[in-house]
Amino acid sequence: MVNRLLLCTDMDRTIIPNGRQTEHPDARPQFAKLCSIPQVKLVYVTGRSLALVKQAISEYDLPEPEYIISDVGTIIYDKKESTWQKMQTWQELIAKDWQGKTHDQLQKALNTIVELELQEAHKQNDFKLSYYISMDADLKSILANVETRLAKLGANVSLIHSLDEPEQVVLLDILPRNATKKHAIEFLQKQLGYKTREIVFAGDSGNDLQVLGSSIPSILVANAEDDIKERAIELADKNGHSEALYLAEEKNFALGGNYTAGVLQGLIYFAPEIGEKIKIP
Repeated sequence: MVNRLLLCTDMDRTIIPNGRQTEHPDARPQFAKLCSIPQVKLVYVTGRSLALVKQAISEYDLPEPEYIISDVGTIIYDKKESTWQKMQTWQELIAKDWQGKTHDQLQKALNTIVELELQEAHKQNDFKLSYYISMDADLKSILANVETRLAKLGANVSLIHSLDEPEQVVLLDILPRNATKKHAIEFLQKQLGYKTREIVFAGDSGNDLQVLGSSIPSILVANAEDDIKERAIELADKNGHSEALYLAEEKNFALGGNYTAGVLQGLIYFAPEIGEKIKIP
């Protein structure tokens, strides 16, 4: 039985309906109702910056979270006195992985890889180096090249790639080894004293895969691409956590399985005691 819940969810194409599929009109209002339950603590886990998170909350009428894990896990924000503030203990922890190397030093080491197109300045931070890669490029070869160069530099990194569906381009985020969404959730879990069974994560894309394949109860919304579904299942099987992965479906649920409807569907599966508090017809 789950009496409290740390609900950690990605934003774009998970609770934000900005993919190709349609959203049930009652899904987001029901999601807001769920997040208003006192036992539920909401965390946004996203590739967006804080400014873009705020913009999405306003534009899509999303509930205000209690914590924000932004920039693909490299920053954790806590709201204090109505102001979002970085958790410095997290920043200090992940800084160790880059072994004193700076963002500029990592970028310089990769400058001659012609397939990498540096993302805009507002999509970078001290511990997030981000590029665009054409969908036609040899991604496997490029990632191997990046990894080799940064290893020679002495930086311990995670390479997280995902598809920007609307723009049809691959996004590559180079992060400290222990600064992924999964690591950030586990850090916050420890700080707040939640058990793993008291957490539910929801996502849809490549930068969610580490969580989707972990022991953290996770929901893959129905609108996720087929290759992400295949990779999530494969990773969960490989790690021995198949029981922790729920694939939302469009059928057999009143609101369907896309976006927030998929989150609600999976939450009812993992935490029926919490789900019971919202009466979905």
